[in-house]
Amino acid sequence: MEFSHRIAALKPSAIREILKAPSDPDIVTLAAGNPSPEAFPAAEMAAIAAEIFQNDAPGALQYGISEGYTPLRERTRERARRNIGIGTESDDLIITSGGQQVVELAAKTLLNEGDTVICENPSFIGALNALRSYGAKLVGVPCNGAGMDMDALERALREHPEAKMIYTIPTFQNPSGEVMPLPARRRLLELAERYDAVVLEDDPYRELRYDGEHVPAIKSMDKDGRVVYAGSFSKIIAPGIRLGYALAPAPLIAKMTAAKQVSDVHSNLFFQILVERYMARHDLDAHIARCRALYKTRRDAMNLALGRHMPGAEWIVPEGGLFLWVKLPGGMDGTEFCRRAKEKKVMAVPGSAFLTDEGGFSDAIRLNFSLPTPAQIETGIERLGKTL
Repeated sequence: MEFSHRIAALKPSAIREILKAPSDPDIVTLAAGNPSPEAFPAAEMAAIAAEIFQNDAPGALQYGISEGYTPLRERTRERARRNIGIGTESDDLIITSGGQQVVELAAKTLLNEGDTVICENPSFIGALNALRSYGAKLVGVPCNGAGMDMDALERALREHPEAKMIYTIPTFQNPSGEVMPLPARRRLLELAERYDAVVLEDDPYRELRYDGEHVPAIKSMDKDGRVVYAGSFSKIIAPGIRLGYALAPAPLIAKMTAAKQVSDVHSNLFFQILVERYMARHDLDAHIARCRALYKTRRDAMNLALGRHMPGAEWIVPEGGLFLWVKLPGGMDGTEFCRRAKEKKVMAVPGSAFLTDEGGFSDAIRLNFSLPTPAQIETGIERLGKTL
């Protein structure tokens, strides 16, 4: 069977493949990007779900409109305006099947085969694969401890003035955990304006801040409608509901809606109704505060465990998000390290999985602290230390 050119060279996500490993209760998984089930508002959602099935099943189980359930769109837009400071009269909003679909729809709508996209290197593997699937040429810009290096970005744009898009995760970047400071965000937007590039701001971790002060979203500074903002309910409610949203200029949202109609018609309507009612009846901000307290404890546990068990390794304690990016000592191969760690029944993701250059070398690994318990974190990091 002959595959299309778009898909023939596309490889499955290394993270998703790792998570397919046979279930073994002795394995400690530090490889996922999953929120903790302890953070799911399951009881509240169960009550709302029962009510929907009892009173509103015909509507909740029917087809919906592609833009998304109107009350959820309105509530999400109002919350984005209040909490993030984004959304103008020229913008519109579409509910998507997770934040991942925002990237895919933006690529489908804006990119032609061979178009250049500049992105952080390393970056989120799901987004990189979405961009690759539309034949984009990826140009990586290194992170410098404070997100994308702006001098390197300017050099990349000079070398590739034809670049159509800049993809960035400016807040608690995946996988590095870094935060782009406000001056860098302003400069990124200025460079995008100068070179006429669209900015795709992927922001799923924004509300999971444990230390420090919030930094304004790039979208909040957008004056000429070139920033596409990708938000998600996965990290603040539950990932299995597969709900995210894009906020962008109305003409672009209209095209993304048409693109979505040939992908999945509309996102899960039942969960759209459920999430809207949850937001209407419960204090979402208070729920997120509980999530932050839970994850801060686990982040701190991982930081202390790394200090005890990983001599010579280097890492920065992130102010938020779900991940720690650990550089192994002595230029050690992260891929081989993770293979050997698996033999000791602990899973991590090699840094090479996040590179714009597929097959490139990385001496880093990404660790997740939100899913494992503090006891599992201690055990897992101890096993990584033995691997080291």
